[in-house]
Amino acid sequence: MAKRKNSEVTSAKAASAAAKVLRDRKSSPAAKTAAASALTQRPNKK
Repeated sequence: MAKRKNSEVTSAKAASAAAKVLRDRKSSPAAKTAAASALTQRPNKK
């Protein structure tokens, strides 16, 4: 079965907020998981 391309992309503003969550020691594991998921949807920098 062919793998479908994920066309969802996280905005720069949302990615910045997600990065702040990951850096915050007080963030819950669930929040960090959601933030990491959002960052994996960012396009690669070239």
